[in-house]
Amino acid sequence: MKLFKETPLKTKIAIVTGGTRGIGLGIADKLASLGAKVIVAAIHEEKIKHTFIHCDVSDMGNVKAMVVEVLNKFKKIDILVNNAGIYPPISFAEMQEEHWDKIISVNLKGTFNCTKAVADSMMQQNYGKIINISSIAGLVGYLGLTHYSATKAGINGFTRGLALELAPFGINVNAIAPGGIDTHGTKETLQGPVKDAFIQAVPLKRLGTPKDIAELAAFLATDASSYITGQTIVCDGGYTLI
Repeated sequence: MKLFKETPLKTKIAIVTGGTRGIGLGIADKLASLGAKVIVAAIHEEKIKHTFIHCDVSDMGNVKAMVVEVLNKFKKIDILVNNAGIYPPISFAEMQEEHWDKIISVNLKGTFNCTKAVADSMMQQNYGKIINISSIAGLVGYLGLTHYSATKAGINGFTRGLALELAPFGINVNAIAPGGIDTHGTKETLQGPVKDAFIQAVPLKRLGTPKDIAELAAFLATDASSYITGQTIVCDGGYTLI
């Protein structure tokens, strides 16, 4: 079943960070299928059908240059999906300051950098959709992911505060908290009996797919969600219900 029968994003310009694979690419493809012009901003370039701009989201100078390039070419930015993130498991006992700083700079500061860079443009046009990709790790704890969980919990709080500040400008700010999603990164960290046990703990008895997250992101990117802001929407097959 398709959520939309037409192309509600036909005139929209969307930036998806980290959109060359996994959840990000799924979102980029979905937004494009609804008519949006999609710009993927990422470090690693892959063979994708969308406009690609090299961008390190942890570097504000890099981000500003990317946003200027988009505005110069397309004149506006309607949608920002803050998807870029890293996921390096390490126990707290082994964790060093550089491990902490790296994940904070990409996952949390990167979300701030990109949002800060597009906010003025969205405020001037009195319209915008900002979608932050969080995680259920920001809601529950996991071994080896204290730093990752901290960034995702931070994104949830950032989403709520920012939604209040940008609401007067007609800008919706929401977050999606995926559960276990079948991506390249998950395949590296979730294998064998551990994967089987995880799936058994999911009420729907499967991992999610990038498409599952993309469909939700599409809803939040359209005016069908115009009265929703400041929310972190969990998409995890029911995992956090138990």
